[in-house]
Amino acid sequence: MDKELWQKAVDFHGHACPGLAMGFRAVEGAKDRLHLGSSSDEEIVCVSENDACCVDAIQALLSCTVGKGNLIFKETGKMAFSFFNRNNGDKIRLVLKIQNSNLPKEKFMEQILKAPLNEIFDFKTPNFDLPQKAQIFNTIICEICGEGAPEHKIRLQNGKKVCLDCFKDYSRTIKF
Repeated sequence: MDKELWQKAVDFHGHACPGLAMGFRAVEGAKDRLHLGSSSDEEIVCVSENDACCVDAIQALLSCTVGKGNLIFKETGKMAFSFFNRNNGDKIRLVLKIQNSNLPKEKFMEQILKAPLNEIFDFKTPNFDLPQKAQIFNTIICEICGEGAPEHKIRLQNGKKVCLDCFKDYSRTIKF
């Protein structure tokens, strides 16, 4: 384990925890399998299926961020991460398979940090394509609240351009 990189992740996140260790090891797995470095723009894309502590390690060590457009959330709640290399098309999905089994927090974190990667993750191929590059959209002013929103988030309602906060959805479908 690279202790300097671990400390970088801990410093970014604020403390050491099992969730951060999962993200740290996911980064190690992605780097190992895809030969990745850090992403100055959108060369590396991570699609995280959760928004937990693990994501901070991915941000700190691969420079995948929401603002840059190369950290995307697919809210399944799974401890799963898909990594894409835009330069060569390589991709991999890591799915956590190790379970806590009621170990104390420190012991569980130690287990995650020391176990071989193939004991921690299943390595698969993502079942979706590489997301599009981030785009810059025109800002439209909502005709109800007066706040600006990107044009792809604006809806027409009663002939007015409205933001998603002001939009009143219409549905005759019963939701269960």
